[in-house]
Amino acid sequence: MKRREFIGLAAGAATWAHGARGQPAASARRIGVLSPFSPADTLLWNKALLQGLSDAGWVDGKNLTIEYRHAEGKKERLPDLAADLVRQKVDLIVTTVTLDTQAARNATAEIPIVMVAVGDPVATGFVGSLARPGGNITGLSQMTPDLSGKRLELLKQIVPGVSTVACFSIQRIRSR
Repeated sequence: MKRREFIGLAAGAATWAHGARGQPAASARRIGVLSPFSPADTLLWNKALLQGLSDAGWVDGKNLTIEYRHAEGKKERLPDLAADLVRQKVDLIVTTVTLDTQAARNATAEIPIVMVAVGDPVATGFVGSLARPGGNITGLSQMTPDLSGKRLELLKQIVPGVSTVACFSIQRIRSR
């Protein structure tokens, strides 16, 4: 994911959470960030999130509080971390990938969830469709087969002379 896309998502998420609640701007907002990774692994993402929020007028410690929860690579911790964010009554939960999005979804059907890099949100059942997500989950997807044609169309617009395109997919396979 490109930094600008992430910043746009973060800024939109903050704005969306503010508008969705309809509360006065004077009250500080609380965003929960849930990740299966370590703080060191998400440092650049978190910096981009803070920059995007700042660009939209949301400053951590001023009119915004961010609650970070990292599972440190231990996916079994995610349900408890997500439940903790719900207990903290955050206004919005930002998730990174499928694992933490699932944990957040299981923890709440009311708090808005913004996913950043989920594989296929329709196939996982996070959203009803890309056009109309429904529910309390929205965000970005990294691997959506439905968008392959659109991606190729955009590539042809950017590089009009392109005649051959190769796509590579890397998949980690774990043995038990």
